Amino acid sequence: MAIDYLYPEYEIVRDTNKCIACRVCERQCSNEAHHYDPEQGKMVADNAKCVCCHRCVSLCPTKAIKIVKSNHTFKANANWTGKTITEIYRQANSGGVLLSSMGNPEPFPVYWDKILLNASQVTNPSIDPLREPMETKTYLGKKPGKIERDKNGKLVNNMAPQLELATPVMFSAMSYGSISYNAHESLARAAEELGIYYNTGEGGLHQDFYKYGPNTIVQVASGRFGVSKDYLNAGAAIEIKIGQGAKPGIGGHLPGIKVSADISKTRMIPIGSDAISPAPHHDIYSIEDLRQLVYSLKEASDYKKPVIVKIAAVHNVAAIASGIARSGADIIAIDGYRGGTGAAPTRIRDNVGIPIELALASVDARLREEGIRDNVGIVVGGSIRSSADLVKAIALGADACYIATAACLAMGCHLCRTCQTGKCNWGIATQRPELVKRLNPDIGYKRLVNLVHAWDHEIKEIMGGMGINSIESLRGNRLMLRGIGLSDRGLSILGIKHAGE
Repeated sequence: MAIDYLYPEYEIVRDTNKCIACRVCERQCSNEAHHYDPEQGKMVADNAKCVCCHRCVSLCPTKAIKIVKSNHTFKANANWTGKTITEIYRQANSGGVLLSSMGNPEPFPVYWDKILLNASQVTNPSIDPLREPMETKTYLGKKPGKIERDKNGKLVNNMAPQLELATPVMFSAMSYGSISYNAHESLARAAEELGIYYNTGEGGLHQDFYKYGPNTIVQVASGRFGVSKDYLNAGAAIEIKIGQGAKPGIGGHLPGIKVSADISKTRMIPIGSDAISPAPHHDIYSIEDLRQLVYSLKEASDYKKPVIVKIAAVHNVAAIASGIARSGADIIAIDGYRGGTGAAPTRIRDNVGIPIELALASVDARLREEGIRDNVGIVVGGSIRSSADLVKAIALGADACYIATAACLAMGCHLCRTCQTGKCNWGIATQRPELVKRLNPDIGYKRLVNLVHAWDHEIKEIMGGMGINSIESLRGNRLMLRGIGLSDRGLSILGIKHAGE
């Protein structure tokens, strides 16, 4: 029935004068958008299969291919847009929930782009990071409220377990299953070389990666996949995942087709079975319940590791964070509504949650008002795109930032947003062996190292321009921020002044 025929979103444009019919595009496209027509003696394309991943564009030896956005359109209607009509047709045809991957692509305000940084001039001279000491090292965890000494006057070490980061960046949770073995290896090796941490996500920890334990954060989600005493003691910290920015209030789902023998062993589930995480933890219905789990995990790891609680940025996030700070957790991780994901219901991804900038400012202000800010470290994620975003996050009150989409881009992701299909042409969000091998961990990890080194250099340059020589001096220093194009209410929530004030 042709009433809901959908014209392809992208078109493959091939320069026939340049194309030599080498068939590289055909071999490289996991979506089978290219094929050779022997009768015509030339390459042809099925535009309906193109997801705009740019694999063919990148590898075409004669640069004969480009992908363009289709100019096919529905009749103009500001309310019933072409996107809306297309989604209704798809659901009317399938009866299913729309799924999407990566972060929210809608044109909502990006507050990072409406915040400007201050700079030094005369009375507070700038600092040259190439010639003067500049400290980007930071520590995550509960800080003691007072200095204690023994009867001989010597300092008593009353410091709770801490995570030491050479740079205030960590690789956020991406589970083995949602991303490939080679992607996990790239993240683990990069974290080790950089002196930072990567997060296992909820898929457990592959036995090969236990050696990276000192730079690993192991996650405990509602499905408890791969969780054991050895797993908990393998990492440097334990993270309880309550929610994530791309789908607050929603659990996880890894299709059985992705659960190979290797993933089955790591997650401790049968081969080929769907790995479903329920939306709630069925042992957590209050802050008291959360406290019980926090201390159970501390007990299981001999109180040697900080415990993180990860939550999504939602409207009452400040009150939730206040409870978490009193639960015994050492670190709160907050994930904003632009955070990436391997798969999420489209309606949830695009309509639930709030921007990380507003959530962070609210949480930091609430904890300071209650005098408990030093009870916990704060880590934020959800579309940290550059070193400037990171600096602004720290000035708003964060101790460090999680990055995931930026890390995937560094490894070669082209943000085609079809992770849920498992056909990632770049070897990142796939378990198909022939695709996994396309990501060379030797190259992937080095690109991640290059990215973080570049950001670290830029952070030092930015701080030097502010006349600040350490991350600790920048944390929560909102006097260094000004808003532009924001409402008075927005400025009030962010706790910053307007540019020019």
